[in-house]
Amino acid sequence: MAAAMSGLLVATLATTLATTLASSARAEPNFPISPQQRSTAQQVAEAGVPLSELSPNAPDSHTVKRGDTLWGVSGLFLKSPWRWPELWGMNLQQIRNPHLIFPGQVLYLDKSNGRARLRVGQVLSDSSGNARLSPRVREGNLDDAIATVPLHLLEPFFNEAVIFAGSDELLKAPRLVATQEGRVLLSRGETAYVRGELGGRRDWRLFREPKPLRDPATREVLGYEAQYVGTLALVREGAEGTGADGQPLLVPSTFTVNSIRQEAAVGDRLAPVPPRDFNNMAPHAPRQDVAGQLVSIYGDALSAGQNQIVALNRGSRDGLDRGAILALWRDGSTIRDMTLADKPVIKLPDERHGLLLVFRVFDRMSYALILNVKEPVKAGDRFTQP
Repeated sequence: MAAAMSGLLVATLATTLATTLASSARAEPNFPISPQQRSTAQQVAEAGVPLSELSPNAPDSHTVKRGDTLWGVSGLFLKSPWRWPELWGMNLQQIRNPHLIFPGQVLYLDKSNGRARLRVGQVLSDSSGNARLSPRVREGNLDDAIATVPLHLLEPFFNEAVIFAGSDELLKAPRLVATQEGRVLLSRGETAYVRGELGGRRDWRLFREPKPLRDPATREVLGYEAQYVGTLALVREGAEGTGADGQPLLVPSTFTVNSIRQEAAVGDRLAPVPPRDFNNMAPHAPRQDVAGQLVSIYGDALSAGQNQIVALNRGSRDGLDRGAILALWRDGSTIRDMTLADKPVIKLPDERHGLLLVFRVFDRMSYALILNVKEPVKAGDRFTQP
């Protein structure tokens, strides 16, 4: 079956698979594909990928399943999952948009003349039981397309993790001035009263106690991270009126507590809920060389492991953007060389031991997800381009 399939790959797919996902392409959203990524993909599409770039355990085929991600599928076939343009490039004629890969599609690895190309198709058996490869046009809802990265790990932090540029940014924000029946603390479903400019927005987050985040090297304050409390929804806007004594009377806006991480209190500050804009994030190498350090572990932990969030001392002004993959480094220990009489001090080499995915970028800082790591990471650890 494998031999028959291999012989049919190039001949069958060269003429038919250009139509794969045609119906989806007509309605595809505006995903961000940079000129550099498109150029890389085009070059790979023309020549294929050297076999040396394949993962040692790259399978001959893979059927896309629900729960797969572009990152995970790339990692099956390539040594470096963030080099997804190569995976897309091998597939350029079939997957016009690399984000439109669906469960049920079968990916086949075509290896010939020292190069590799990835194809999409469907294996069928004829009446004699022989395998033949058939193109498969995918028709379906775009919502069924697999995600590029494990979004379920990131989604909560798009609301929770935010860095404010200045300490007064929250001080100028709308504030919670009173609670239902004068309660000290509020829980989900209860009423809160807010003063401040709302700008017509309905959905808000609640924060308290912003703390400065300092560069591990320079100690300069790069931004302020506020403690996330929960979310509120506007019920009724406030108004201005006149009291019984003829004096001006202000009526605050009425809110309902929708979700809560910790109980809300008078004095907490509001910030708008950001737009849901993470579906179009594709993993990629940074646009330029970058190096920096971890500023903090989100949630005030002393160390972090896989699937936890860290703050970085580099942001958009340093060339980082959403989806950038970074390498984590462990500093080599300083020891004495016990093989010599004077036992000189030596430093062991730094070792790369993990990967980060940048998912939220501010001017001077970023938040990143630890994709994998060998040992716990801590504030001050280094990162570079992968």
